[in-house]
Amino acid sequence: MQRSLRRFVKKSPHWAVAILAILLVSFYWFVWAQDRYVSRATVVLESPQVATPEISLSSIMGGSGGNTQDLLLLREHLLSVDMLRRLDEELNIRDHYTEHGDIFARLRNHDAPIEDLHKYYLRRVTVELDEYAGVLNVQVEGYTPEFAHQMTTLLLEAGEAHMNEMGHRLAEEQVKFLEQQMVRLDERFSETREALLEYQNEYGLVSPTDTVANINQVVATLEADLARLQAQRTALSSYQSAQSSELRQVERNISALRDQIVEQRDRIAQASGDSLNSVSAQYETLELQAQFAQETYSSALAALENTRLEAARQLKQVSVLQSPLMPEYPTKPDRLYNSSVFAIITIFLAFILSMLIMIIKDHRD
Repeated sequence: MQRSLRRFVKKSPHWAVAILAILLVSFYWFVWAQDRYVSRATVVLESPQVATPEISLSSIMGGSGGNTQDLLLLREHLLSVDMLRRLDEELNIRDHYTEHGDIFARLRNHDAPIEDLHKYYLRRVTVELDEYAGVLNVQVEGYTPEFAHQMTTLLLEAGEAHMNEMGHRLAEEQVKFLEQQMVRLDERFSETREALLEYQNEYGLVSPTDTVANINQVVATLEADLARLQAQRTALSSYQSAQSSELRQVERNISALRDQIVEQRDRIAQASGDSLNSVSAQYETLELQAQFAQETYSSALAALENTRLEAARQLKQVSVLQSPLMPEYPTKPDRLYNSSVFAIITIFLAFILSMLIMIIKDHRD
């Protein structure tokens, strides 16, 4: 038996090494490796059912992401170094992972740097996003069922608090920004209204535009009367002399109408710049500025109120579909799976090495 074994080792050392490695690894997984308990939870993020605002800062700037983006943010926070520090402060995970587990699975250094501890943490905590169902699956491995359950529960509580804090902070920043804009817009609106009132008082006109329209109507009426008198003058001159009293009266009326028309037109347009058309143009500019300031102020008021309502929508509640499981028996490590995978890979490598050895021998011969 020993001779056969020695002959086999001498003839096929690679197979001997492969078999020995499989036996050692199988011994480790089935005998030496310490059990780990797994606590699982499935959660989804929900927001209060508040009507979507028509005008808000977030809608102007493109809005926020969907539920999937929120779940990804929650996932990154659960796997972050900040979360690791909180877990270490409240559960003292360094003690748990250094005092339990075999030599290959435990945390070897209790005072390991945060980078090494985070790498180990990622080996014991798994957070996966199910995009089809829109849920987050959390899985925590611990060497006692109580620790795994406590760690999973704390992860969910801290994740919900973090998402709510983010939502509150964003809403507060939006409201603060809009309140600052409201102060500036209110001052601008007051300034434009005062400028409009001062301009009206300066020229004694409530609406220069309406005054210009009325004068134009008066001029049109005067021109109609002038045309009528000119026609009357033509008719009279055909059978009366130029010295007749009736014709001279018509001439005086025509002259008076022409003077009145010139006077009214001068009120509308003059080279001096104080004419009504210039006053009206300036008034229209001030009125447009005041209207724009009023509309902007009204829009900002609506945006402020809607943003305050939207603050409620920023709250994210972690709804638990599967509460943190209190494991009753260990499910890790996957002893049979790990041993089988290692054995298959080792046999495959040994087979490749055998083929290479055979090829080399054939070339030597």
